[in-house]
Amino acid sequence: MNTLFWRTVKGAIGVFTAFGFLFLIGPLFVIVPLSFNAEPYFTFRPEMLMLDPEAFSLRWYENLFNDEEWHRALFNSFFIGICATILATTLGTLAAISLNQSNFPARRTVMALLISPMVTPIVIVGVSVFFFYSQPFIGLAQTYLGIILSHAMLGAPFVVITVTATLAGFNQTLMHAASSLGANAWTRFRRVQLPLISPGVITGGLFAFATSFDEVVVVLFMGGLEQRTLPRQMWSGIREEINPTILAVATLLIIFAVLVLFTVEWLRARTAKQLQPQ
Repeated sequence: MNTLFWRTVKGAIGVFTAFGFLFLIGPLFVIVPLSFNAEPYFTFRPEMLMLDPEAFSLRWYENLFNDEEWHRALFNSFFIGICATILATTLGTLAAISLNQSNFPARRTVMALLISPMVTPIVIVGVSVFFFYSQPFIGLAQTYLGIILSHAMLGAPFVVITVTATLAGFNQTLMHAASSLGANAWTRFRRVQLPLISPGVITGGLFAFATSFDEVVVVLFMGGLEQRTLPRQMWSGIREEINPTILAVATLLIIFAVLVLFTVEWLRARTAKQLQPQ
């Protein structure tokens, strides 16, 4: 009786899990096939449902790679994302290492301040950075540098969290051993600490890049015509014109997100393996 009961419970959990999975990723199954629609529509035509080969086309992918505006948006997203990631990863790693010191004053308060951009509504962040960088003595609104700094601010908390989590399992005796052998602070960091925490640093950097690459609200406030990113261009494709090219872009972004998640999972497993006692 108990065996039958637990089998029933496990079966019910499996069914609910399957429904939850379909609920979460169901919209993705709609976007991907629509990106191959031969006609400029956002709905499935009868020919598509009948799997007529003539109803499918790569025209929207060709438009993505041939249109100058999409080219510029793609370049801006990668340029801003890479620069913001480098800055966020550098500052976030240094902040996490500092917070890991046992004698760091007001550690919890500083940590809360560092991760506050994650929990602050993005509209408030967009308005705040716009008014801050629009001041005459700063003048970074509608500039690449202003957007990069804003995106680095949004990405740095992810680096702080992932590196802090990695440092929680770091063996500090390795640093003491390196110090006893005459290594200075920079050598200890470069040769001992950084290689061991690199999975956490890379994971935080990936999250920072994904945050910058996907961000649209701050760009709406801070960006001009020259600083349009891919999400901003997609927003225009919905608001200003009906352009199914956004479906092709969305499909590529889905693939990119999946690759990032697989990379993060691989790094997590690698970190766990490194931190296992030998």
